[in-house]
Amino acid sequence: MTVWLSAGIIFTLLSVAYILFKWGNMKVVGVTPVRTFTFIAILFTSGLDVGLIMFPLTEFAGYADISASPEYAFTNPLAIEFGFWGFLIWGFYFLTCFYFCVIEPKVKFFELPVVKFVNNVVIIGTCAFTAFLLLSNLPWYLPSIGDGESVVPAFYLIVFAAIAFAVYSSTSIKYVRILSLTTTWVFIALIVGMWAAAFVFGESEITAYFTNLGLIGGYFANIDNFVLPINEYHEFYLFWWFSWSIMIGQFTSRFVGGLKTYQVMLAMMVIPSIPIAAWFSVLYHYHSAGIPTEGITNLAMVCVGVVFVINSLDSLIRLYTDNLNMTVERIGKGNYIALNIVALSLLTLLFKLDFLQIQWVGALVIAIFFSCFAFILSQKFKSVTAIKTSPKENKIDFTKIENLN
Repeated sequence: MTVWLSAGIIFTLLSVAYILFKWGNMKVVGVTPVRTFTFIAILFTSGLDVGLIMFPLTEFAGYADISASPEYAFTNPLAIEFGFWGFLIWGFYFLTCFYFCVIEPKVKFFELPVVKFVNNVVIIGTCAFTAFLLLSNLPWYLPSIGDGESVVPAFYLIVFAAIAFAVYSSTSIKYVRILSLTTTWVFIALIVGMWAAAFVFGESEITAYFTNLGLIGGYFANIDNFVLPINEYHEFYLFWWFSWSIMIGQFTSRFVGGLKTYQVMLAMMVIPSIPIAAWFSVLYHYHSAGIPTEGITNLAMVCVGVVFVINSLDSLIRLYTDNLNMTVERIGKGNYIALNIVALSLLTLLFKLDFLQIQWVGALVIAIFFSCFAFILSQKFKSVTAIKTSPKENKIDFTKIENLN
């Protein structure tokens, strides 16, 4: 699996380099273009899930324990956490976003029946994994409910409510902009609120936070160490990013609003990394200063985590239902809602039973990458190399999304 993963990473980075070389100054326009801030909000909130909110506080100590994990000794725990979530790996999303916006309309690889089936399996499986992550982390963040270790009925109810809300919001694409912007501002409010709480109550000096923020420079100074898997846990993260990459690229490609290719890459790699760095620095400050998060702070983190889950599931549900022609118009709103809620709830339980693994999904995505490349070389090479613009039917009209169901 390590060799397969490494091959996928190298292929991805080489593909990104080729795209920038050949089409770097080309204007990229999606089928439903939106303004840049809205595009970034959609990308950020759809491309991340509850793990961003809930994982770091449980991981810093492990990254700091270099006696147990000497492979982390090359930099500090905050830089490692950022390296698992920020900057370089967002290049996965750039590759797939560009592909679906510019290349897929010529290639139509994902319209092949077998590929369409596998792609939908990936999307549905990752939807369930997103809900499972929320379920599995709730005991740690809400220890007042239950014994702090076990998943109790109340946690299942929270996850079920998130799934149900996401299914309902996916019934109309007009909710995408509202949900994405809301999630972005709620996340920013959480960062500011936790940052202020750490200092208003006199628990540490403000300068300590900015000192911690500077530790992220350890990532950029050692970025080469993050390209290939550091260990099995890093492999888990990288497979996880691969599992998301096709569907996030497929979804976000709709909303690119006329940026040039290199600007799309910068927007997708740099801009999301800024709030990630700010958020992780806040959490690392809480960790290093020993500031407790029980009570209202944990509750706020859970609430934002649930909002992230709803936003992510909304975009993924919309994708696979469109691909499978299970639209509201075709099967009716009631059937649409019931079918998706039942399916995702059952699949979430399969992850809970360890019947499914996200690594399998990521490995399958890498296989799709290589298969698509082989298909282009054998069937569509001339068509792809002849591409000069985005599909001509894609026009910049920022009001278009408001007129869609």
